[in-house]
Amino acid sequence: MKLPPLWSGVLIARYKRFLADIRLDDGRVITAHCPNTGSMRAVNMPGCRVWVSWHDNPKRRLAWTWELIELPDGAMASIHTGRANALVQEAIESGGLLFGDRTWDLKREVRVEDSRLDFRLTSASGAVVWLEVKQVTLKEAGRGYFPDSVSARGRRHLETLMALRAAGDRAMLVFLVAHSGIASVQPAEHLDPGYAQTFRAACDAGVEVVMLGCDITPEHITARRYRRLH
Repeated sequence: MKLPPLWSGVLIARYKRFLADIRLDDGRVITAHCPNTGSMRAVNMPGCRVWVSWHDNPKRRLAWTWELIELPDGAMASIHTGRANALVQEAIESGGLLFGDRTWDLKREVRVEDSRLDFRLTSASGAVVWLEVKQVTLKEAGRGYFPDSVSARGRRHLETLMALRAAGDRAMLVFLVAHSGIASVQPAEHLDPGYAQTFRAACDAGVEVVMLGCDITPEHITARRYRRLH
């Protein structure tokens, strides 16, 4: 994925969930949109170098958007959760990272009863694969974890995937690791034991769990590896 032109600066503070004050390298202090609804535990680090994009759209309340952060250990992380699905779609359409060479009819944001899943793929033979994507940026003690706070929505998605698998479709949870320093992912039982319990039940029920890591620069984010966790 090619990123739009970015400006660099230093994070001053993230606040009110969707706002971040940043001092650009030219000295200007701006308020940027923070496109991340999570706690951003371990990537909300004032004083770190960050990158922002600028959008010439008069309908936007804020012209700037926070995109990337360079962490103290040198790892790069994308905080823009809106880019995760596009990266996974690129992985699907590349014909190699997730499924091999196959043409799929792809639908995004598909409602399933009281839930909504990120992708439904249908093959020419009629086989169906459901995918839910979760962006991972939490690293603690050298390990990657999801979620970074209690996530009732995340548990609901797992329950939906289990129901679809029981009905005969393939169901897959994709951890999109938007942090160049994370090499593996596991459920964050210390933060959300309910999610960890549901995660284990989903694995036992046949839900596939995979991980896509990323190379991240201020110019590109590229899915770079595929690893089956369960």
